[in-house]
Amino acid sequence: VQLQASGGGLVQAGGYLRLSCAASGRTFSSYTMGWFRQAPGKEREFVAAITWSGGRTYYRDSVKGRFTISRDTAKNTVYLQMNSLKPEDTAVYYCAAKRGNNYPSPYNYLYWGQGTHVTVSS
Repeated sequence: VQLQASGGGLVQAGGYLRLSCAASGRTFSSYTMGWFRQAPGKEREFVAAITWSGGRTYYRDSVKGRFTISRDTAKNTVYLQMNSLKPEDTAVYYCAAKRGNNYPSPYNYLYWGQGTHVTVSS
C-alpha cells in the first residue's frame, strides 16, 4: 500500500485547505482510511477516518463541524476538507490505512504516508 499526501500549506486563521491522499497498491474496498496530525513537540493524534465502502466517518471532537473527510473511489483518493482553521490546527498531517471497514476507529493503522505540513497563522 502506498499513500501520497498533498495539499498542505500556509493559511491564515479562519481560512481553509483541502488535503488529498492518493492511495495505490491495493483494492481498498475493505479498508478504512484515516488522517492524523502531529504538532511540534506533541504526540501524533487522530483527526478523522472513513470506511472505504459505505463512507462511514468519525472525527475527533475538536474538528467536528470544521473538517470533512471524504473519498473518491474512482480516483482512489481520500480528502480532508479543513474549514475555519485555527492556529492550533498547525501540524504535519498524515494519511493512513488499515484493513477492515466495519467502523472508522482511530486505532491500529498499518500503512502510513509521508506528511504534509499545515501552518495556520493568527
